[in-house]
Amino acid sequence: MKEKIAILIPCYNEELTVEKVVSDFKKELSEASIFVYDNNSKDRTAELAKKAGAIVVREFNQGKGNVVRSMFRDVDADIYVMTDGDDTYPAEEVHQLIDAVKEGYDMVIGDRLSSTYYTENKRPFHNFGNDLVRWLINRIFHSEIKDVMTGYRAFSKKFVKTVAIMSEGFQVETELTITALAYRYNVKSIPIAYRDRPEGSSSKLNTIRDGFKVLLTLFDMAKDFKPLLFFTLVSLVFVLFSLATGIPVLTEFVKTHYITKVPSAILASSLAVIAMLLVGLGLILDHQTNLDIIQHEIVVNQWVNEHERKKKQ
Repeated sequence: MKEKIAILIPCYNEELTVEKVVSDFKKELSEASIFVYDNNSKDRTAELAKKAGAIVVREFNQGKGNVVRSMFRDVDADIYVMTDGDDTYPAEEVHQLIDAVKEGYDMVIGDRLSSTYYTENKRPFHNFGNDLVRWLINRIFHSEIKDVMTGYRAFSKKFVKTVAIMSEGFQVETELTITALAYRYNVKSIPIAYRDRPEGSSSKLNTIRDGFKVLLTLFDMAKDFKPLLFFTLVSLVFVLFSLATGIPVLTEFVKTHYITKVPSAILASSLAVIAMLLVGLGLILDHQTNLDIIQHEIVVNQWVNEHERKKKQ
């Protein structure tokens, strides 16, 4: 039986490019269903997408994360391809992403940073932000992801139907990447060409505001999935303050056998106790995280078994 392919395109005010994006993907994958989720656009995005042959759905909750959540929930397919409506990702690259999903990968990342991104993208702070987030995720999760924030990805049905999307905005790509790593889905990066937005088209992403939200999402998910590392690092801050406050007290005691800086001694001791408590908290949460990951594995296995049973019927 032929696999159902769905092209998912979240859009907000992309009337300059959405018609071409839909047409390009129809040319490459005539058998695929193309869904454009219009996120309260104030221009002709929905009209032009429908004219080009897409199935247009309205998403009223503003934010790309809200759109992706709805797409994953609503659309039924065997292979999902997510791309942007700004014509920065060539449709002809889609075949290698789909082929990787057919090989057994759950999330295939269209890696812009290994190809033309740095020459095409004219926003240096975007480049810095991409590199910083990628470096942090690869260090925290011991991975080798090449491009964390790309909007060009392919997913297996197993991934789409067993993950929960919590982000509301542009943090969703970071969340998808970390979720895949934390829950040990099969992930592959494939270099793809990237081209900057055409003249007249502007990015909806605010470098400072949305970049800050991405970093907050990263640290929040690091706390959730790597609590021992997170709380140990926080405890080290308290240890340093404890040492800075306590060393003069100890030095005085060694010299005089008296402690005159009683408030400093109390503060140093309190900071040291807090540091130990934080490590203990990290150990407890780390155990709970491992149990959550095991539970997720059980849920995924149940889903796979049920899905296979239905396919045989």
